Amino acid sequence: MMWAQAPDDYVRSDASTRQDTAETPRPWKDRFYYGGGLGLGFGTITNISVEPIVGYKITRNGKLSAGLGATYWYYRDNRDAYNFETNVYGGKVFARYRILQPLFAHVEFEELNMELYQPRVVGLARYWIPFLYVGGGYAAHLGGNNYLLAMVLWDVLQDPRGPYTTGAPQISIGFGLGF
Repeated sequence: MMWAQAPDDYVRSDASTRQDTAETPRPWKDRFYYGGGLGLGFGTITNISVEPIVGYKITRNGKLSAGLGATYWYYRDNRDAYNFETNVYGGKVFARYRILQPLFAHVEFEELNMELYQPRVVGLARYWIPFLYVGGGYAAHLGGNNYLLAMVLWDVLQDPRGPYTTGAPQISIGFGLGF
């Protein structure tokens, strides 16, 4: 038998003696989920991205959740005409609502610090660029609390300095791990 500390009291985590009712405090490990994205591309153009997230299940059944994330990209273009290298970084907040067991709606605000070429400045300048993504996704259960996630999101702000000004959806695939 094992005891885990909850915010206000102690919760017994032995499944044979615990009854899951609205009054029973949930263990911390059952309230959070972790995940994110990792991208690697090497060659004439190198692109490395790391995007961890942590989410909190707001409702007991996990239908509504919210979370935070960080973004870091390293980008290098070695083509003769470009020879460009930069780092992009920022953060995000998001909310998800599970519509049906595998389907969820997703909204996310992200702000990235990007280095952009500015002819008036005669060179590169850094800017914070906002993104507001709206869309949804599918979570395929892999076993335990682990999921494969696929999302389709649209940036509704369409900041003219941003890289996604065509209105095309952003498609991402990642993993969710509920330790």
